Amino acid sequence: MPYQNKYLQLLAKEFPTVQAVSTEFINLSAILNLPKGTEVFVTDIHGEYDAFNHYLKNASGIIKEKIELLFGDLNVKKKNQIAFFIYYPTDMLNKYQKKLDSDAFKKLLEEQLFYMVQLAKNIVSKYTKSKVGKTLPKEFSYIIQELIYESRSSEDKIKYYEAIIDAIFKTKRENKFILELSRFIRSMAIDQLHIVGDIFDRGPKPHMIMEKLLRMKNVDIQWGNHDIVFLGASCGSKVMIANMIRMAARYNNLDTFEDGYGINLLPLARLADKYYRNDPCKVFYPKDSSNINRLEDLSFIARIHKAISVIQFKLEYEVIQRNPDFHLDDRLLLDKVDYKNHQMTIDGKTYDLLDGLFPTIDPKNPYQLNKDEEDVILHLRQLLLHNEMIQSHARYLIEKGGMYLIYDYNLLFHAAIPFDLNDDFARVNIEGQVYSGKSLMDKFDKLVRSAYYNRYDHNDKAKDYFMYLWQGQYSPLFAKSTMKTFERYFLKEKTLHKEYKNSYFRLRVREDILKKIYDEFSLNEKKSKIINGHVPLDVTKGDEVVLANKRIYTIDGGMSKQYSDKTDIGGYSLISDSYAYFLVSHERFDTYKQLIEAERDIISVTRSEEINPRRTYIYDTNKGQELKSTINDLMELLNAYRTGEIQVRKDL
Repeated sequence: MPYQNKYLQLLAKEFPTVQAVSTEFINLSAILNLPKGTEVFVTDIHGEYDAFNHYLKNASGIIKEKIELLFGDLNVKKKNQIAFFIYYPTDMLNKYQKKLDSDAFKKLLEEQLFYMVQLAKNIVSKYTKSKVGKTLPKEFSYIIQELIYESRSSEDKIKYYEAIIDAIFKTKRENKFILELSRFIRSMAIDQLHIVGDIFDRGPKPHMIMEKLLRMKNVDIQWGNHDIVFLGASCGSKVMIANMIRMAARYNNLDTFEDGYGINLLPLARLADKYYRNDPCKVFYPKDSSNINRLEDLSFIARIHKAISVIQFKLEYEVIQRNPDFHLDDRLLLDKVDYKNHQMTIDGKTYDLLDGLFPTIDPKNPYQLNKDEEDVILHLRQLLLHNEMIQSHARYLIEKGGMYLIYDYNLLFHAAIPFDLNDDFARVNIEGQVYSGKSLMDKFDKLVRSAYYNRYDHNDKAKDYFMYLWQGQYSPLFAKSTMKTFERYFLKEKTLHKEYKNSYFRLRVREDILKKIYDEFSLNEKKSKIINGHVPLDVTKGDEVVLANKRIYTIDGGMSKQYSDKTDIGGYSLISDSYAYFLVSHERFDTYKQLIEAERDIISVTRSEEINPRRTYIYDTNKGQELKSTINDLMELLNAYRTGEIQVRKDL
C-alpha cells in the first residue's frame, strides 16, 4: 500500500537500521509490562499556591505512605523528619544547621541520605532506567544511579555505598545532594498530574501556580470556568478583562495583577477615585479584608471594585446583543433600574437597591461606556495582550488544556455534560449548527483555541464564547441556570440570588444516563470513571463525593480559603495507582512555615475506594494501546528492512 509505505519511510528516518528498530521494539515491549504509573487528580486550586505546592511536595500523601511502608518501625517524629527533608530540604537544612553542632548535623544528614536512597529505590522500581535517567539531576546522575541500583547485600557493596556517601561529605556537596535527591523523589512520586479545572481566582497566587506548572512534566489541564475568564482576558475579550479584574478586587487580590503580572491598574484607580470618591461603596468591600489595616485602603479597593463591576455590566450588553443564541437577555438589568428612586422591578415586583449610586451611567443610555471607562478597558486590553508572562500562561493552558480529556479510559472534565429538562443532552445552536454532548464539548474547545490564535483580531467573534462559557445556561464549565452577579451585589432578597444547577447533577447517578454518557464518549463500562470538580463537597458533613457505584468522583473539596464556611476540609486529591483508587481528603492548610517548625504534616485521610481485581500494567492503559500500535509499526518496518522493501541506511 503506497500510504503504508510512505509512513514506514518516515518511520525509517527515526529508526534507520535493523538494530535501531529492534532496540526500540524490545524497549517498548518491556515497558508494556511495567506497572501503571501513579496518577494524581486535583481540582479547584483557586490561586492557593501554598496549599497546592505542599500537595505537590508530599505527592498528596504518597511520600508519607511510602515512608510508613518502608520504615514502619521508626517513631512518628522520625518519620515526619524524613518526610519534611524531602518536602522542604532547604528549610530543614537551615533549621538543623542552626540547632545542632557539626558532628550531630553530619550524623543526621547521613541518616537522612540512607532513608532517602531507600525511598528512591522503592519509587523508581516501576520505571525504566531510561525514564529515571531523564529525570535525574545532571550533576548527580551517575552517583544517584549507583546508589539506587546497587545492591548492598555483600560486604564489598556496603563498603562501596559508604565510600560514595563519605565522598559526598568530603567534597562538601551533602546539602546540594540532599536538595537534588529530594527533588528527584518528589518528581518520580507522581507519574501524571491531572488538574481538573480552576487554577485561577479567589486565591492570591495563581501566577505562581502557573510558573510552577511550567517547570513540570506530565501535566494535563481540563479548563474550568475561572480558567476561561483568564484565557478570555488574555485573548483580549473586554468583558472577560473586566470580569477578571472585578473578581480580583472582590477577593482582595489586585496585587496578583499589579505585582504578580506587572499590570498597571493606575488608570482604573484614577477612574474609581474620580467618580466614586464620595461613595462609601460598602456593598463592594472585598470578601477578605484581613490584611487591610486602614479603612481608607478598604474603601479604595471597594471603589475600584465598583468601577470595574459597572464597566463589566455595560460590556456584557455588547456581547449579548451580538449573540441572541446565548439567551442571556435576563442579564441585561441596567435598563431595569429606577435611577431616581434607587429601585428596580423584576417580574412585576419592585425592590430597593442596596447601592443606588451610579455616577457613570446615563439613565437614557445605561449600557454606554463613558470616555474614561472606554479608555481604561482599552488600556487594560493592550497591556494584557502584550504581557509576556500572561501570554506564556495562556499558551500553556492552550497547549496542556482542553474542555475534557479521556485518559486511561477515564473521562475528566471540570463541571458537567449539559443536559436539558427533558433528561437529554442539551442542544446548543452555534453559528447555525446544533451541538450536544461530546460534539458540544469539542465545538467549545475549537472556539477557545480559535479565539486564542486570533487574539489580536479585535473583531473575532469567537471571543464572545468566553462569556457564554463563563455564565451560559448550557456551558459545560458553569452548569447552572443563570449567573446572578448583579443581584448579589445590589439586591438583598436571597431568593433572587438563587442559581439552579444543571440537570446533569440530578441525573448522573441514573444507570440510563450514565450509559448515555459512556456511549457518547466511547467509554468502557467496566473500567471508566468520570472525574470532575466545580462543586465544593465535604464528606465530613455527609456529602457524597463518590457516586454511581464508584463510577463518578467529584473531588472539589474546597481548597480555596473562601470556602472555609462551606467545608471543613482543605481539598481532595484522587490517586490512581496500579493497585487501587484512593480518595484523599486534606486538612485545611495554613502556612508551610508552621508545618516545618512543627514537622507535622497536614492530616490527610485516605480512603481506598476501589481495589483493582489485579494489578494494572501499562498494557492495560490508553498509553499501552498507543505503545502496542507503535510496536506493530516497528514490526512492519523490521519486516520491510528484511524483505528489502525499504533500504537500510548505508552511511551508519
